[in-house]
Amino acid sequence: MQKSLLVSFVLVVMVACGGSDTPSVRKLPPPPPPLLTASEQLREDLQGLSLDEFYVESFGALLKRTPESVVTQTLEDVYPLDGAGLNNYSDSYQRETFAMYQIVLDALRSYDRNSLDADGQLNYDAYEWFLQDEVDFLPFIYNDFPATYSFGVPRRTQRFFVDLHPLATAQDAEDYISRMSAVQGKFAQLATHLGLQQQNGIVEPALSIQVAINQYAPLGQGVPFDHPFYQNFRTKLESIDGLTDAERNDLDSRARTTVGNSVIPGYAQLANTLQNLLNSAPPSIGVGQYSNGAAYYARALRHHTTTDLTAAEIHQLGLDELTRIHAEMRLIFDQLGYPQNETLQELFARVATDGGIIPAANVRSTYEAIIADAEPRLDAAFDIFPAADVVVEPDPFGGFYIGPSFDGSRPGAFYAGTENDEAYYQMPSLTYHESIPGHHTQIALAMEQDSDIFRKIFRSTAFVEGWALYAERLAWELGWYDGDPYGNLGRLQYEALRAARLVMDTGIHEFGWSFDEATQFNIDNVGWSLGASQSAAARYSVWPGQATAYMVGLLKILDERQRAMDELGTDFDLKGFHRALLENGGLPLELMDDVVDRYIAEVQAAN
Repeated sequence: MQKSLLVSFVLVVMVACGGSDTPSVRKLPPPPPPLLTASEQLREDLQGLSLDEFYVESFGALLKRTPESVVTQTLEDVYPLDGAGLNNYSDSYQRETFAMYQIVLDALRSYDRNSLDADGQLNYDAYEWFLQDEVDFLPFIYNDFPATYSFGVPRRTQRFFVDLHPLATAQDAEDYISRMSAVQGKFAQLATHLGLQQQNGIVEPALSIQVAINQYAPLGQGVPFDHPFYQNFRTKLESIDGLTDAERNDLDSRARTTVGNSVIPGYAQLANTLQNLLNSAPPSIGVGQYSNGAAYYARALRHHTTTDLTAAEIHQLGLDELTRIHAEMRLIFDQLGYPQNETLQELFARVATDGGIIPAANVRSTYEAIIADAEPRLDAAFDIFPAADVVVEPDPFGGFYIGPSFDGSRPGAFYAGTENDEAYYQMPSLTYHESIPGHHTQIALAMEQDSDIFRKIFRSTAFVEGWALYAERLAWELGWYDGDPYGNLGRLQYEALRAARLVMDTGIHEFGWSFDEATQFNIDNVGWSLGASQSAAARYSVWPGQATAYMVGLLKILDERQRAMDELGTDFDLKGFHRALLENGGLPLELMDDVVDRYIAEVQAAN
C-alpha cells in the first residue's frame, strides 16, 4: 500500500512536469553577495577619483562617523546623515573607524604629491598629517578617559543638546527628541568601553572619577521637567514658527517623556558604572602608571604639540620660561611697591584687590565691553577679519570658545563664568585669548576661507592654543595694557600658567608627580589659590599632553615671526605675517615652516 502510494506520487510529478523521464529540480537564485563593511565600501567609493573629489568624498565619510560633529557644524546639507542618531562608542564601530582612516591614508599616498603646486602640496601634507595622527592612536584605544569630568563624553553630550543642537524648525525638534532617545544606548556603549579598559588594566584615577560622579549624578536624578535637556527644548520650542498649539504640546510632551525614559536613566546608569569602578581605580594620577603609559604619553605629546619634543625637553622649557616670566612680573611688582618677600599667591591677592572686583551682575557686560574696545584696535595688526560675530555666553565653568556654525545660524561664542564676582585684572587677557584677536579671529577666519572642508575643520591643538596665547602677548605689544599694570600682571600670570603646564603635565605623566606635588607647584609658580590649583592639576591628570600645546605653540609662532623679521628687514609687515598664518588654518607646527617660507618668498619677490 505504501509502495503504490509512492508510485502514484512519482507519476503525478512526472505528468505535472510534462511527462519527462526524471523530475526537474528548481534552481534557486544565487545568494546575495556579503554586505561590505564600512571600510570596504569606502575603499570602493574612493576608486578613480580626482584628488579634489577624493578630499570631499573621504573626509565626508570620516566626518559622518561622528554625526554629532556634522550637526554641530550644521553640515547636514553637505554631508547628509542616515538618521537622527548620536556618536557610536561601541568597540567594533571604533575599530572600523580606525580602519577607514588607514584606508584613506593609503589612498592619499597613491596620488603623486610631486605633481602638485605649492598650495596643493600643503593641502596634501596637512591631510596626511591629520590621517596619520589618527591612525597612530589605534594601539592606545583603551588609554583615554572618555567619561572624565568637564570634557568627557557625558559633558560633551550635555553641551551638544543644551548649547549646540539646532532648534529652529519642527524637524529640528523631532531630531532633538530622536537623539535624546539614543542617550541611554550611547552611555551603555561608553560603559562597555570602560569595562574593556578595565580588562586591559586601565581605570581612570579615583580622584577624577569621583569628580565625574559628582558632576553627572545630578543629571541622572530628579524629574524631567527640571532637567537641562528638557528646559532647553521647552524654551526654544516657543520660538519655532508654524506650529499649531496641538503640535507644540505634542512635541513638548514627547520631549519630556524621552528625558524621563532615556536621558535621566542614561546618566544614572553611567554614574553607577563609575561608582563601581572606584573600587579598582588607582589612587595615584598620571598615565605613566599603566603598562603602556609611557608610549601613550609620547603619542599624546606628539598629537598635541605636533612636534617631536620629548617630555624632558618640554619640562625644561617650562622651567626656563617660568624664570623669564617671574623676572618680568617682579619689575611690575616693584613699580607698584609690593614687598619683595611675599609669595606669588600673596602678591596676586594684592593685584586682585587693587585691580578692582567686578560684581557678578556686571561680569558679562564687562567682557562685552573689552571686546568692543578691542575691535577697532585690530587694524593696527590685521587686514583680515572674520565675518561672523562673537558673543559672550554665561557658563558655570567658563573660559572656552566654540566657533560659529558653517551656515551662519550660530555666531562664535566666548563662554565665560558669570555667576560670581571676578577680579578685573584677569579679564582682559582671557577675553583676548577666547575672542579677538584669539580663538574667534583665528577659528572663524579658518572656516570662512575658500579651502577644502577638512582644512576648515582640522585644527591642531598647538597652533590653535598657541595662537590664542600669542593674542594675549600681541595685545601687550600693541599697547592695549598701557596704563593698566594690573591687567598686564594678569597677562603675565596667564603666561606663567602656560609655562607651569609644561612642567606639571610632564611631571605628572612622565616623572611620577603626585597630585599634591603638582598642586603645590602651581601655587608657588602661578600664584593661584589652592582650589584653583587643584582644579588645574586634576585637569592635566586626565588630559595628558593637551596643556603643553599652549606655550609650545606660542614659542613657535614667535620664532617664526622673528625669522621672517630677520630675513625681510624693513619689508616685514606684521599684518601680512598674520594673514599668512590665519589664511592657512590650524596647521601642525611642523608645516608652519613651509607657510612662513612662502610668505617670505612672496614678500621678497614683490619687493
